Amino acid sequence: MRETDGTDNEALSHSEETENSRYSQAIYVTKVAMASNLLLTGFKFFAGIVGNSSAMIADAVHSTSDFMTDIAVIAGLKVAKKPGDSTHNYGHGKIETLSAAFIGLVLIAVAFGIFWSGLQKVLAFYQGETLPAPSRVALAAAVISIAIKEWLYHYTMRYALKLRSDALTANAWHHRSDAFSSIGTMVGIGGAILLGGRWVVLDPIAAVILSCFIFKVAFEISYKNLNELLEASLDSETYRSIEEILMSTEGVLGFHELKTRKIGNAMAADVHIEVDRNLNIVDAHEISTQVEDRLKEVCGNNGHFSIHVEPCSNSNYYSEREGKNRGHRGS
Repeated sequence: MRETDGTDNEALSHSEETENSRYSQAIYVTKVAMASNLLLTGFKFFAGIVGNSSAMIADAVHSTSDFMTDIAVIAGLKVAKKPGDSTHNYGHGKIETLSAAFIGLVLIAVAFGIFWSGLQKVLAFYQGETLPAPSRVALAAAVISIAIKEWLYHYTMRYALKLRSDALTANAWHHRSDAFSSIGTMVGIGGAILLGGRWVVLDPIAAVILSCFIFKVAFEISYKNLNELLEASLDSETYRSIEEILMSTEGVLGFHELKTRKIGNAMAADVHIEVDRNLNIVDAHEISTQVEDRLKEVCGNNGHFSIHVEPCSNSNYYSEREGKNRGHRGS
């Protein structure tokens, strides 16, 4: 039987320290992005006005949305960092999911705005309207924007994968969407400068095409995180791994009522396991402890697990049932 001395408290304290470090790193990464976006937005507005480029001004507005979502991510991570309390027993991790969903919805709005603005310019051009020709300062701003935003994407995504943060992942894609937008701006401005005024239509055409890619990424981010807010189950691979653990743990004769979900960065699972009815309470508890320890290996030490132990009177029946379940899952 596992001893219940100070080891559990030490493990819990270490887990909390690790989680706090995770949130602190995520907030620092987002602050770096926020400072970069603030400087870049100001530079884009300057280049758009001085360089007579409506495309660059629109790009600056897009960068403003990046700055606003950086603020939302930092606020969300700071709240999610708070430990569980009397009114939030499972912590505040859902705030991180909410922040990611918010970013996804903002991205959808940004994608639609870019699409609609580009489409209007294309239609106006083919109806005979003359689009203004930008200057080289606007082109330089577009190139600098692409470089900075692509660097921010890789910088943020590296930490998003390391820290397993959906909010950082969503924000990384927001940086890349701005880079895509700047590519369209660069193509349009460059075409107008190098090929002549009539090629300025390349800018809105490229913007329309790139907005479709931005919308696709935004939809995937929004769907994933809104689904988690609606208590969606864990992905099928993790779910099958949990089933395998339950079926292979010694002493577990059967299980039912398996329910899974995510709480921010943490995974949660509730399950009823069936054990030999002749076991004493100490041995039955030891089996549930083994199940919990094995689940932590798959789901992480910050997971939330509720394991209800029930007596099983017919061991042969449950062995046969689990054998059929294995065969069914393997087919």
